[in-house]
Amino acid sequence: MSLGLANNVGALNAQHNLTRSTSKLNTSIERLSSGFKVNRGADGPAALVISEKQRAQISGLRAAIDNTEKAVSVVQTAEGALNEINSLLVKARSLAIDSANSGVNDEDALAANQAEIANAVDTINRIANNTQFGEKKLLDGTSGISGSATDADVTFQKATSNTSPGTYAVEVTTAAESAETSAGAAQTGTLANAEVLTINGTNITLNAGLTQDQVVSRINEFSDQTGVIAEDDPADATTTRLRTSQFGSDASIDVVSDTAAGGAGTTSGFGSSTTSVTGTDIAGTIGGNAATGKGRVLTGTAGLSEGVQLQVAVDAADATTTVGGTGDTSQGDVSVTSNALVFQIGANKGQTVSIAIDSVAATGLGTGVADNSFSSLNDIDVTSAANAQDTLGIIDSAIDEISNLRGTLGAFQGNTLESTANNLRTTLENTVNAESVIRDTDFAEEISNFTNSQVLVQAGTSVLSSANQSSQLILSLLG
Repeated sequence: MSLGLANNVGALNAQHNLTRSTSKLNTSIERLSSGFKVNRGADGPAALVISEKQRAQISGLRAAIDNTEKAVSVVQTAEGALNEINSLLVKARSLAIDSANSGVNDEDALAANQAEIANAVDTINRIANNTQFGEKKLLDGTSGISGSATDADVTFQKATSNTSPGTYAVEVTTAAESAETSAGAAQTGTLANAEVLTINGTNITLNAGLTQDQVVSRINEFSDQTGVIAEDDPADATTTRLRTSQFGSDASIDVVSDTAAGGAGTTSGFGSSTTSVTGTDIAGTIGGNAATGKGRVLTGTAGLSEGVQLQVAVDAADATTTVGGTGDTSQGDVSVTSNALVFQIGANKGQTVSIAIDSVAATGLGTGVADNSFSSLNDIDVTSAANAQDTLGIIDSAIDEISNLRGTLGAFQGNTLESTANNLRTTLENTVNAESVIRDTDFAEEISNFTNSQVLVQAGTSVLSSANQSSQLILSLLG
């Protein structure tokens, strides 16, 4: 091999290898100090792409777990309030049972029970209006299915999770009717003799000498027991008409007198033959779909409007019937809006769940109870034994509704939220492990690489020094 001074190839070779070793050493130092074997795109382009996607997924999973835990807190807040409402209903039920014990209670006792029940109902309304998580109210209906009617004669009562949001036309094809009957004969004078009138199993004594107006007043003294209201027949003011305060097929009147009708207008006119009549349930459609009528409440049973419950008003011109029916079927529209609580419980777009919490205000509890003089919990009254019996029916219905709602919330919490959170934690663990395999430094391997690179740098430095000294050999030849 020739010797030359212009180019020191050996030194260049040693410098090249030293640079490579130094680069590997620096890479090992970076990996050991950062804990990652992929610190930039050049370290592994494909690995970086996969790793960054997994990092985004990991961040989303952690946020979704937090969301799910917050959702559990929301549900528990609502369920805790419902538990208190349930306790109030149980207490009110005990008071209603006490009031039904007519053989013991006097008016003062009944009034005291009614005052306590009224206070419980007020508290239920207060809980419904004030229960909230942060600024979001949970039990006033703003977190559930709400609705409104365009016709003043139609009142939206409730909807269910089966109801689709939208606007639906309301058609009343058959008006609801109360049970109604008029005396067979007019009473133009005072009663010639005492008379016992039996209405729905309750005996009412009509003393001799009572005028027709006094007979009406006497019958109405027993309305709480009979569920029947007496009034002048619109067609003939001297004839007494009976009608039920309740509407529909559960409303009935059975009336008979111990005195035959007639007598030159000196009897009540109901006669000694029993007259039995029943009311008529409302019928119609909601949004063109089938609806079931009970009393004057119309409930959607099919299609998008399934679950919508509406109450139709009594006709202002005739207290025995509601609005609607032949010639007046259209009752405007009802608009249903879903304000269900929506929770993002997944790491990706669209991975949400929702739950609607209907209003638990007293006006929406215990509605549509068959054979009952009260339309909701808000109307209950225990100032008579008969009213106390009806109150029990309303409260039992309200307890069922609250219990069912608590069950729905419990199932949502346990089966949807908590199960999802457990699955998210498992997915997070496996995703972090996969990202670790791609990106984390294998310290055992990297320390070995570091040691090897360190030795090569030291050797390369020594060799480069020796290569730079080779030119001195030429100078010895020149001497």
